[in-house]
Amino acid sequence: MSWGTELWDQFDNLEKHTQWGIDTLEKCIKFVKERTEIELSYAKQLRNLSKKYQPKKNSKEEEEYKYTSCKAFISTLNEMNDYAGQHEVISENMASQIIVDLARYVQELKQERKSNFHDGRKAQQHIETCWKQLESSKRRFERDCKEADRAQQYFEKMDADINVTKADVEKARQQAQIRHQMAEDSKADYSSILQKFNHEQHEYYHTHIPNIFQKIQEMEERRIVRIGESMKTYAEVDRQVIPIIGKCLDGIVKAAESIDQKNDSQLVIEAYKSGFEPPGDIEFEDYTQPMKRTVSDNSLSNSRGEGKPDLKFGGKSKGKLWPFIKKNKSPKQQKEPLSHRFNEFMTSKPKIHCFRSLKRGGATPEDFSNLPPEQRRKKLQQKVDELSKEIQKEMDQRDAITKMKDVYLKNPQMGDPASLDHKLAEVSQNIEKLRLETQKFEAWLAEVEGRLPARSEQMRRQSGLYDSQNPPTVNNCAQDRESSPDGSYTEEQSQESEVKVLATDFDDEFDDEEPLPAIGTCKALYTFEGQNEGTISVVEGETLYVIEEDKGDGWTRIRRNEDEEGYVPTSYVEVCLDKNAKGAKTYI
Repeated sequence: MSWGTELWDQFDNLEKHTQWGIDTLEKCIKFVKERTEIELSYAKQLRNLSKKYQPKKNSKEEEEYKYTSCKAFISTLNEMNDYAGQHEVISENMASQIIVDLARYVQELKQERKSNFHDGRKAQQHIETCWKQLESSKRRFERDCKEADRAQQYFEKMDADINVTKADVEKARQQAQIRHQMAEDSKADYSSILQKFNHEQHEYYHTHIPNIFQKIQEMEERRIVRIGESMKTYAEVDRQVIPIIGKCLDGIVKAAESIDQKNDSQLVIEAYKSGFEPPGDIEFEDYTQPMKRTVSDNSLSNSRGEGKPDLKFGGKSKGKLWPFIKKNKSPKQQKEPLSHRFNEFMTSKPKIHCFRSLKRGGATPEDFSNLPPEQRRKKLQQKVDELSKEIQKEMDQRDAITKMKDVYLKNPQMGDPASLDHKLAEVSQNIEKLRLETQKFEAWLAEVEGRLPARSEQMRRQSGLYDSQNPPTVNNCAQDRESSPDGSYTEEQSQESEVKVLATDFDDEFDDEEPLPAIGTCKALYTFEGQNEGTISVVEGETLYVIEEDKGDGWTRIRRNEDEEGYVPTSYVEVCLDKNAKGAKTYI
């Protein structure tokens, strides 16, 4: 099977076919190029997707990824990032192994095709030239033969005519001979050219064209083979990354299998456990035994409106009537009724309906006393660990400076040993400060864990020193108290100035007040250490008197005896108001 023998007369069609083959090859190159662009775009989108869902550093979102399910999700994102990298590898390999090679091959193919068809056209032109020569020789031979016949007929006519002179007959005979000779010469020339043309034509159709067409056929077959090889390479490039992609998918499966629901449940416990004990059984309260108390109106506005004498608090509770403000001993001025002041105070800031509904935020005490016991223990332990790492870092730095100083002592030309004394002393001071800080937090941690029965006087002084260095403002005063198991108090900083303006009037209103009567009883559900001004400490299960109910700020005012009274979080006590008390609500 050869194009030279089978397609000897299809020069133009072969030219069109080979051009179509080159166009097909360029189409394959374009296809692979677009595939590489798709792979790059896909890889970029996968990387962006993985980056989008990665946890942001130093954010609350990062803390949530301690759970095994979230860790598995992070592993999946990382594997998808590697998965995207494999698609980039596919794009790079296809570009280098297919597109570049095929583009270079197309250029070579075009040059080879151009050369082969140039030789074919040259052979065509040569055979056409030979054919024209043959036609010209043939026409000349034909013309000479016809003229020789006419000359012979003319001679015979003249020879048969008796009236023609002998000279005319001889002239006609000579002319006929000349024409016959010319015809013979044309015949010989025609015969020679015909033989030559037949030889050239045989060479053309049996040698030149077959050779040229054979080259074109081989060129076309190489192109076809090259397309097949490119297709194999195309598939092989994909196949090479399949094992790595499989490992990425295996990594995702392994991450999924590493999810431990029990461990995540334990982490939830560690994250939110308060450390409080559940409330015990409610004791029976016998209301048949009357409580000794003075029946009076609980409402401050009523006491003022009815014209009762100013009430006074005696004993230790004086000066600790309101946990949000400090005493101001400025001269008394004309004051409005206390109920108006109180209403103005309550409406000057967002009203807080329940202590439990408050969100966590704002300034945090150094000893994390605003947190429940278990969460406080975790924070303190974390702080101790951080300080230990800082101490170790400073000690390593001190050792390095000490070694450098020894080198300077042995080799004075390298440096002055005295120049390191200041740095060494500074590092030692930092270590001492960190150790004192660690001891302070360890003491607090020991107190939380029960190794110490109560906070030592020294720690109380340290805590007081801290509070004096960081005086509480209105927006964090409630946070310095013990919080309920559900949260801590948060205020807006912008309210500080408004409350300070009202502080003087509030203090003066309470200076001459008498002790408020009890309007009910309450039972402590949790232990509360009242360390701030205006608060009172209670022990779980203790029963006390209620002298002022919750006004919406999350605090209830209670009394233990005539000299001990103050505020406790409403969520820490179970209140039972006396229905017969003036101004008391009728719920339990």
